[in-house]
Amino acid sequence: MKKVVIINGPMGVGKTTVGRLLCNKLNRSAFIDGDWCFDLHPFIANKETKDMAIDNIVHLINNYINCSHCDYVVFNWVMDKIDVYQKINKNIQSDDIHLYEITLNCTEEALADRWQKDILCDWRIDEWLSISKKSLRYFKGLDTIQIDTSFKSAIDVADKIYEIVVK
Repeated sequence: MKKVVIINGPMGVGKTTVGRLLCNKLNRSAFIDGDWCFDLHPFIANKETKDMAIDNIVHLINNYINCSHCDYVVFNWVMDKIDVYQKINKNIQSDDIHLYEITLNCTEEALADRWQKDILCDWRIDEWLSISKKSLRYFKGLDTIQIDTSFKSAIDVADKIYEIVVK
């Protein structure tokens, strides 16, 4: 049975780092960062581009599900609108797969600390941090496996997800 791990959460919580670490721990796995499917310059977020990104994401996930050399698909993205999350989940080919829906969360303080340390990302500005902090409540309300990353390393979080998925 194929296993698809969807890692959701606010910007800056550690989804990409955890997803990469998890994928490296899993044998025969693929990693998809939703940002790759929505990488426009200049960045434009409207219905057309969001629908395109969702279509790209679903296409990649389904291709990996259908690949005989892949047992796990690890996908992460900020899905702060329930309809986006539902469109992706609804269109994943669901025959003979196990879907793990995981949301990473943290405190506002931990988010701000991570934000300041992420020097590789040029859009980590105060305006986006404020937006991300405001989204914490939404993500904590999702009916998914919730993992608080506030006082955990990315390796610890990846290990916890690994235990859930491989059991």
